[in-house]
Amino acid sequence: MAKKQEPVSSSRESFEKLRALQEQQAEKAAAEQVPNRRYVGTKETLGFIIWDAAQSFNINIYSDRFITSIVGVDLGLQTLVNSINSVWDIINDIFFGAVVDKTRTRWGKFRPYLLFLAVPGCILTSLYWLMPHLFTDSSSTDIIKFVFYLFLTVAREGVGTFQTISRTGLMSTITPHPVDRTRLITLANFASGFFGEKLPEQAVTILIDVLRNMYIQDSSKLSKAYTNLFVGMGVFTTVASSAASFWFFYNSKERVMQSVKSPSIIQSVKSVIKNKPLLLITLSDFLSGFAIKGREDDYYTDVLHFSSMTLVAGIPAAPISPLSYSWVPWMRARFSSRLLYILAKEIGNILYIPVFLFGCIGMKKDYSGGMYQKVVPMGFAMALWELIWTLFFGLKSVIGTEMYNEAMDYCEWKNGYRTEAMASVAKGIAAKISSNTSAVVTTAMKKAIGYEANAFRAGTEQTDKVKFFLFAMFTIIPAVTGSLGIIPMLFYDLNNDKKEKMYAELLARRNLMSAAASTGDIETMELAAKSQIKN
Repeated sequence: MAKKQEPVSSSRESFEKLRALQEQQAEKAAAEQVPNRRYVGTKETLGFIIWDAAQSFNINIYSDRFITSIVGVDLGLQTLVNSINSVWDIINDIFFGAVVDKTRTRWGKFRPYLLFLAVPGCILTSLYWLMPHLFTDSSSTDIIKFVFYLFLTVAREGVGTFQTISRTGLMSTITPHPVDRTRLITLANFASGFFGEKLPEQAVTILIDVLRNMYIQDSSKLSKAYTNLFVGMGVFTTVASSAASFWFFYNSKERVMQSVKSPSIIQSVKSVIKNKPLLLITLSDFLSGFAIKGREDDYYTDVLHFSSMTLVAGIPAAPISPLSYSWVPWMRARFSSRLLYILAKEIGNILYIPVFLFGCIGMKKDYSGGMYQKVVPMGFAMALWELIWTLFFGLKSVIGTEMYNEAMDYCEWKNGYRTEAMASVAKGIAAKISSNTSAVVTTAMKKAIGYEANAFRAGTEQTDKVKFFLFAMFTIIPAVTGSLGIIPMLFYDLNNDKKEKMYAELLARRNLMSAAASTGDIETMELAAKSQIKN
């Protein structure tokens, strides 16, 4: 009998400790509700900004053109690689997500993967950009090149899964306060432009036009110049962005305490299923991902022969871009997250509809003569699109990330533990199933319409039919096929009073856990983690 009574006594003592801690931490929890409370210092904030800029310091916008026209991999083989990688992508997401969620180290839950995989990730991506020099004068169906490309794709996907899950998790744990987190995200998106995050992409865009005009009469020189451009910029940006990211991860901290006991895989899955905000965001991404979307550079380069259009059309909107962040707090305070998310997500597609209709003016039955092939009229149309779209650029940059972070906090509020990795996996898998399907269909569609991969290197023309479908795949087709993503967000309800209540209780609970941790009382920490789960 004595042995049976001992746990009861111990449990009562723990609850008494918990009650005492609740009283001691009440005032502290209230103080942490102050909007100006900041956890992330200047050095770490600077690192966050540089890291954010590093994510866009690349020429990935030209990756499809690089593989198709520079490396020279057959479109049919690309479809096969994309299909194989899509299956591998889903398998490794589930396994790697469970591994990350169960990780507990003195360096944190996410930072070890970000630090230790930085170098392998850099090497694999550098090899990707070096492929033209590794496979010179090979055919588009060369089996060794195909196998190497398949290996690189699968290996980069595996490393990238660990990195993506860990980056997403780190962003939700770098600070426990939502206002501080929004401040970081807004500041990073506003300031990262000053670090030249888009400079490599812009430089390549201009140089494509310059090189084309210089060597239009000599296809061999043009091909060599394009190859050196993509290889040089690809490797340089990979090394530079990897170094910047590593520096931030080394100096960052995870400030949201994880539960002492890691959740089981079943608990992780259940926490995702019961997380209504996450489910709705995930479903929205899933449906939107089926959008069949062509590349902007395909239209500007292959149809208008003016790759720099992306820069020229953006000139009128350039002053608005930094200003667009200034009214994000105003909109966040006055409108629901649901409305802002839908608006930010769909405004671009909505604006593409009139662009498509304008481009079809004057088009004949054989697809020739349309306004969509004329540089000046389409320049004005795209400049107007950029101008209106940029008004929502700040909101688009902030709202999606912040709502996902809110969904992670909701998980902790409901369950007493966080499952960032499995949540990221669930969201990622849903988006990847649809986006990978879209990528396969898009690549197959380019092959079906008769897209000529060698035209870019040789400086020759695509047919009018191909040009029209490249234009349609850039404008109207994604606008129509991606609109279903609006529906799930109509049921999103984590707003106003409910969200305020959630953060008030979370801050109080975290204070209890912190106080218990300082005394080494693990049992009381676990009780504190579960003490305010009411829903």
